[in-house]
Amino acid sequence: MKRFALSLAASLAVLSAPTFAAGTADSISVVDPYVRLAPPGATTTGAFMVIKNGGTKDVKVVKADNPASKATELHTHIDEGGVMKMRPVKDIEVKAKGETSLKPGGLHVMMIEPKAMKEGDIVPITLTFDDGSTKKVDAKVMKPTAAAMPMGGMSGHDMSQHKH
Repeated sequence: MKRFALSLAASLAVLSAPTFAAGTADSISVVDPYVRLAPPGATTTGAFMVIKNGGTKDVKVVKADNPASKATELHTHIDEGGVMKMRPVKDIEVKAKGETSLKPGGLHVMMIEPKAMKEGDIVPITLTFDDGSTKKVDAKVMKPTAAAMPMGGMSGHDMSQHKH
């Protein structure tokens, strides 16, 4: 009987785990995801999107991953003495019933050493949240446009020269 109870408990834990792991991701939607088409030879590019949280708890994106680059990091731009610089961040918060925009000149997903991409390609990006749940986003590769970029560029910062 003890063996049956342990087996039942283990089975229930396994069955309930996916439901728990899906928690945060279930309340998240992503709008307008895209990857900025980088010029040939560029060592970095960025992925941008609007992350919406329909849930009642604040959530954090703690990791992003994709198969189209050697490494992926969460980043932001900071103004250091009038010079815009990119820096990694440990997470990106999305408030309950709110949204966070990942956009050029602000928070973004940094793709380091990207593989060759062309306009129209789709890059699957997996976002991981602070509860361990994940959400896959298909981001279309697009040429940068002046309308999508603050002040017609990356606030004076060329992402292709970003080094790690």
